[in-house]
Amino acid sequence: METWHRGEMDAVPAHSRSHSKWLKIYRELLVTHIRNTQCLLDNLLKNDYFSVEDAEIVCACTTQPDKVRKILDLVQSKGEEVSEFFIYILQQLEDAYVDLKPWLLEMGFSPSRLIQSKTIVNTDPVSRYTQKLRHQLGRDSKFILCYAQKEELLLEEMYMDTIVELVSFSNESLGSLDSLACLLDHSVGILNEQGETIFVFGDAGVGKSMLLQRLQSLWATSQLDTGLKFFFHFRCRMFSCFKESDVLCLQDLLFKHNCYPEQDPEEVFAFLLRFPHTALFTFDGLDELHSDFDLSSVPDTCSPWDPVHPLVLLANLLSGKLLKGASKVLTARTGIEIPRQLLRKKVHLRGFSPSHLRAYTRKMFPDRALQNRLLDQLEANPNLFSLCAVPLFCWIILRCFQHFHSTFDSSLQLPNCTMTLTDIFLLVTEVHLNRTQPTSLVQRNTRSQTETFRAGRATLHSLGRAAHWGMEKNLFVFSQEEVQASEIQEKDLQLGFLRAVPELGLKQDQPSYEFFHITLQAFLAAFFLVVDNKVGTQDLLKFFQEWVPHGESAVVSCYPPLQCLGSSGLAREDLFKKKDHFQFTNLFLCGLLSKAKRKLLQHLVPAAILRRKRKALWAYLLVSLRSYLRSLPRVRSGGFNQVQAMPTFIWMARCIYETQSEKVGQLAARGICANYLKLTYCNAYSADCSALSFILHHFRKQLALDLDNNNLNDYGVRELQPCFSRLTVIRLSVNQITDSGVKVLYEELTKYKILTFLGLYNNQITDVGARYVARILDECKSLTHLKLGANKITSEGGKCLALAVKNSKSIFDIGMWGNKIGDEGAKAFAEALRNHPSLTDLSLAFNGISAEGGKSLAQALQQNTTLRIFWLTKNELNDEAAESLAEMLKVNQTLKHLWLIQNQITAKGIAHLADALQKNTGIMEICLNGNLVKPEEIKVFEDEKRIVFF
Repeated sequence: METWHRGEMDAVPAHSRSHSKWLKIYRELLVTHIRNTQCLLDNLLKNDYFSVEDAEIVCACTTQPDKVRKILDLVQSKGEEVSEFFIYILQQLEDAYVDLKPWLLEMGFSPSRLIQSKTIVNTDPVSRYTQKLRHQLGRDSKFILCYAQKEELLLEEMYMDTIVELVSFSNESLGSLDSLACLLDHSVGILNEQGETIFVFGDAGVGKSMLLQRLQSLWATSQLDTGLKFFFHFRCRMFSCFKESDVLCLQDLLFKHNCYPEQDPEEVFAFLLRFPHTALFTFDGLDELHSDFDLSSVPDTCSPWDPVHPLVLLANLLSGKLLKGASKVLTARTGIEIPRQLLRKKVHLRGFSPSHLRAYTRKMFPDRALQNRLLDQLEANPNLFSLCAVPLFCWIILRCFQHFHSTFDSSLQLPNCTMTLTDIFLLVTEVHLNRTQPTSLVQRNTRSQTETFRAGRATLHSLGRAAHWGMEKNLFVFSQEEVQASEIQEKDLQLGFLRAVPELGLKQDQPSYEFFHITLQAFLAAFFLVVDNKVGTQDLLKFFQEWVPHGESAVVSCYPPLQCLGSSGLAREDLFKKKDHFQFTNLFLCGLLSKAKRKLLQHLVPAAILRRKRKALWAYLLVSLRSYLRSLPRVRSGGFNQVQAMPTFIWMARCIYETQSEKVGQLAARGICANYLKLTYCNAYSADCSALSFILHHFRKQLALDLDNNNLNDYGVRELQPCFSRLTVIRLSVNQITDSGVKVLYEELTKYKILTFLGLYNNQITDVGARYVARILDECKSLTHLKLGANKITSEGGKCLALAVKNSKSIFDIGMWGNKIGDEGAKAFAEALRNHPSLTDLSLAFNGISAEGGKSLAQALQQNTTLRIFWLTKNELNDEAAESLAEMLKVNQTLKHLWLIQNQITAKGIAHLADALQKNTGIMEICLNGNLVKPEEIKVFEDEKRIVFF
């Protein structure tokens, strides 16, 4: 903004300043910056300061500056009150006169009571458009329409927050997100200040679309950042519907595919171009974007006014080459990555925890007795409970229960047998097919599942044909012609499998359709492959070839960066292949072709065809698993033959589990030619533990299993029970495990007593869980490594653990970083250290330990000859503690590494440590960076190389 020439105003004596003189002095400034004269005229007319004739005189002027000058002439001629009201309009309608805000602040304008009593009407096009946007987006987001079109559920009543974590570029957790408002907080979780895209990722069904709908609802009700005046929501699959010849300018993309301004669209668009930071864009489902349009043939940048292909606009919006400074929230399924330079934040959606599920159940079932009965049944069926970690599957399970409870029998029980994901989708399909059945209070629908599917075969076949065709083309939105070509009848559209959507490229004169979720499309595509007699084994297995890789590098190439956002064009062959909609199709194939489904399908498919397809599928699945595992690189370390598996292995395990064949599980276990299976960062959910156990309990040797950094929670721990008799190493760090899960570990691991390594870092374990871990340490005499950092353990839990450490003759590595054991816990660990026979590595970093606890530890170490590495980083140790540690070093010659980083030690305390080194030949380093030492003081210790400040 330019300078407002305050000196001119200062030349006017304060007592003689008047609002009319302000208008005179700053006349040209006002003429330059007032672009909206209609607001001024509307308010001057409404408050009877202008007559109709005055307005006509102004409107007769041919240019905008002349209109402003004429308004100023008329206002000044009418006196001081009208001049003050004129300035009051400028102050109150900030959007319309944003350029004058600094001037008004500098002038210190404060209206009189009389003027404040006047009514201001906001007819500014930007404000009216914002108001219209809020109204439309509020209406569109009011009901949950993601999963079913037959029922309208209020978002406010049914939405449930999920586990949402901020993560680093490499997907390491940076802590949970407290609320959706924090998603747009510029002070939380920023990875790259120059980036503009908040990237939200998670598995299919985990709630990405629902999160955006909730965000939309919050903005519509003014519960988000008030500085955001525009909210534009796009679904990426929409861009797949544009033809190669279609072109749009940015203004048409925004207004015609969202909400059109009622007046002066050019003025609204001009405001957006000038203040892009006032806009929020959401782009849902980047992984569902598919097009044959070649972006490599167009320039990297484009003009906001020139018509280009919509994909060019999308790429330039995301890269910041259009509307730089606007906020963007982009969602995609796990495995899709975008260039780091575009990322502002990275957010991982992890689904429901057990507490979320209980709360969600209470929302869906207000009746307390029904709530309790359902939760009791879910608790008794861990596999079913585990599936509920994915919000979509949770919703399906609860809605099916609700349907069968109301339609069949109020005493209905959930099945106690193992239910696979295929079972759940068969259930939801049955519910949708039964919508055509008449129901009444006196006569229940008693049609069996077999009868229901036999009656609905033609419907499911036609729906499956469309679903399969879409899968082959990577398309998820269907035109009216494509629906008709699949022989889908009008009555079929009423069942709720498909729902109408208003968007299909530039053609909006007829409805388009999509399946209520991509997982349902995958299920129906698999159903088509099974029941269509013309589908041979080659076509049956086609989607397996889309995602089973040949070695580690092939796995990584499944998920390339989005090159269309860079300068190298769009890699067509890589970007839109090998996504998990293929994997879901394969999984449902395995479930439908399982022997357990033979009775259901025998009326739909000839037995010989069913057997041929099943045999071909199982053979291919086992060969693929063995080939995949053999291709992975191996590392021999610590007596283990370690293999790093990838998410592909999790999908294979899921498929094998869906077969529910013990023979297939046994053959799969034989293919695991390693005794250390590393499955870190595979995005495994609690239900995946059922699949892993299904295979691993057949593994006849002892095994190390690393599941760090996944989404297992307590129910995942329960599902691992069948294979605990094999596990010598179990790593479950960063998995939302609570005391309940630790109790299961205690009960199972102490049965077999073969455990050597237990990793539970960064979970939600309290002192209750710490007691269970202490009992594991007491009873598992071969336990050597225990990692419990970043939990919620206080001094009480610390004392229990320390006592167990004291009594253990096998433990040599304890990690307690980031708890709250304090001085009391430190004293207990001091007693454990004194004369300990085996402990070599100990971390008590970031535990609130002060000088008192530090002195106890130092004194105990005078009587210890085993400890080699001791971390006391990020505590509250001072010079007094440093002096005690120095005295310890004069005695202890076996400690090699002492980390005192980020404490409160000054040069005085460091001097004590340096002096002690004159009598210590064993210590290799004392790390002291981040203490209370000035740069010039550090130079004093330069000659002592074992004092480290970096």
